[in-house]
Amino acid sequence: MIFKKEVVFMTNYDVSVPDGSNQSLDIAISADGSAETGRRYVILARCGVAVRLARGQVLNIFNPSGHQVCDFFAFVAGNLHEHLSMPHLHTSLGSIFPSVGDGLVSNLRRPLLSIAEDTSPGVHDTVIACCDHARYRELGCDGYHDNCADNLRMALMAIGLKAPLIPAPFNIWMNVPIDAEGKTSFEPPVARWGDRMSLRAEDDVIAVMSACPQDVTPVNGDGVSPGTLEFSVADR
Repeated sequence: MIFKKEVVFMTNYDVSVPDGSNQSLDIAISADGSAETGRRYVILARCGVAVRLARGQVLNIFNPSGHQVCDFFAFVAGNLHEHLSMPHLHTSLGSIFPSVGDGLVSNLRRPLLSIAEDTSPGVHDTVIACCDHARYRELGCDGYHDNCADNLRMALMAIGLKAPLIPAPFNIWMNVPIDAEGKTSFEPPVARWGDRMSLRAEDDVIAVMSACPQDVTPVNGDGVSPGTLEFSVADR
């Protein structure tokens, strides 16, 4: 009987539908996610935004406070089933720590973006799944809590698209040390005020950035609330 219930749940499950909502549905930068080059946009705390990038354009992501993590996703424009993939990145790099000059590859092993510049100490995470409703229930939260999985869903919905899946993100500025036994821990970022990550598009992509709303563990800093992020798009 339990097995039958699980089958019904999976049959009716729509991965594109968020478990709750926030301002991510209302803060799209344009109807289709196209950006004005050179303009600096703000991503509200706890929310997500999608932006279209043409091949060769550079996405600059700014950390105004230094303590805010950005969960970063990317999909091929016109084919959302090809997306940035952390497991494939690990194989491509032979490492879990990407750095300047490295290509960030898709589930088809093609580079979608490359890291053009990183002004931070270079501590980022490619191992941890994005937070979601189930994660906050595990952490003891009652009711709905903003989360990066829903921010991805809503950011795409805001520009008329549906998430075909929730990939593991490139967690920019997230500090998750891994010890010699393979154990992980969640620590505050070591990024600094105003640090920037610059990503060059190697294909036409739709990037989604979530200002991570995690406030139960210290991944967004000790004793501070999740904050805003900023970004701009440059032709170069």
